[in-house]
Formats: sequence, C-alpha cells, structure tokens
Amino acid sequence: RSFLWMLLSKRITMATERDLPYTATASPSLLVLSDKLQGKMMKGSCLCGGIEYEVRELNSPIQHCSCKTCRKAHAAAFNTVAGVQQEDFRWLKGQLLLSKFESSLGVVRYFCSRCGTQLVKEKEGSSILVLRVATLDEDPGKAPEFRIWASHEVPWLNYTSEIPVYKEWEPGR
Repeated sequence: RSFLWMLLSKRITMATERDLPYTATASPSLLVLSDKLQGKMMKGSCLCGGIEYEVRELNSPIQHCSCKTCRKAHAAAFNTVAGVQQEDFRWLKGQLLLSKFESSLGVVRYFCSRCGTQLVKEKEGSSILVLRVATLDEDPGKAPEFRIWASHEVPWLNYTSEIPVYKEWEPGR
C-alpha cells in the first residue's frame, strides 16, 4: 500500500499539479493501531501544530543527509533523518493539511501546507518512510551516527571545527 493510503481516514479527493484528481478510501483497519503499535509511542508534529503523528520506533540509525535535494527542501546545510517502517507510523491529526511534492522520480516529500514543515519522505516501492527526526516532540533516545551525501556538503560548514556552542542564543543578542 502506498503511504498516501495511510494518510486517509475518510473518503476525500486530492489533487496535485502532476496528477489528475483521484479518490481513495482508507481501510477501517488503518484507523486502529495494531497490537504492535500499542506500546510507548513517540509523538511528532509540524511547526504550526496542525499535523501530528506518532511512531513506535526508528528502524535505522539517525543520520545527517547533505544531498542537494535535502538542503534545498529544508533550507539548511543538512537534514537529520531516520528510517521508519510504515506500519510503525500513523497520523494523529491534520491529514487534510498534508501536501506532497515529488522531488525526484518516485520520491515524494510530505509537508504541512500551512507552515511548510517537511515531515516524511516516501520512496515508491519501499516500506520504509524517511522521517525528519527534528519534527519529533520527544527525545528518540538515539544520536546521529553518520553523515551521508558528504559529496554534496556545503563548503562553508566545517563539521570538525571547534566553533563556539551556545545553549540558546549567543551572548549579547
């Protein structure tokens, strides 16, 4: 099943610039958490709070991605991500606020249409969603383990430099 199928909790019509309007109906079984998801869940949301989700676990190490697409989509030097099995993820509210963009062939990014927060990415044919870890409202209990797409890293960011670190804003701001 596609990730879009999971998004729908009732019969709705959705359209994008790239495809014709279509209608889908969610299976009633998608509306109830399976026994597998009954344990401790981590919650996440977008900036405006209009969309909320929960995830049972991160199914891959957390990593920083510096590919050009992530940098442009997030307006940042890198994006922090982790893989999540589709059955370990569900939307709690705001599905109708979700928008999507096919950033490359077969790769769809889902984001809030109100505030623009990127939440997950789905690759056609994969059962793994790519979660934007910074959208979690709770500590995932893991730290990033590696960087990917180092060949696309921006030249002005030095990961190994000893630059000052401030808990919040720099002094005197």
